[in-house]
Amino acid sequence: MDRVVVHVDGGARGNPGPAAVAAVATTPDGDELAERNAYIGEATNNVAEYRALLLGLELARELGAREVEVVNDSELVARQVGGEYKVKNAGLKPLFLEAMRTLRGFDSWAVRSVRREHNERADELVNEALDAR
Repeated sequence: MDRVVVHVDGGARGNPGPAAVAAVATTPDGDELAERNAYIGEATNNVAEYRALLLGLELARELGAREVEVVNDSELVARQVGGEYKVKNAGLKPLFLEAMRTLRGFDSWAVRSVRREHNERADELVNEALDAR
């Protein structure tokens, strides 16, 4: 599988609060390949979004992807990773650096932000992980 699209989402109930992450990997045509979710303990929404990005990249790598397109509903993460925004929050810096290091391991990558309703399955998986804890 050369190219994988990964829909990722992270969320916290309360900010910070109980948090979870999810990733759904598909082919570029939208056929689902794999999905994963996890409860990550207490975190802010932004930390959860970065942890979801890392989960999605790990999933893409496990599937053998050389190219990855990440779709999330966090404009902040998409713009920080895209270089439009600086990462000022000390808690996000190590996650940002890890994400950039991981992304550079792919032949090509893109991160784009969509509205939450276009990221429905990943959002459902986050809520499942939170409800199950």
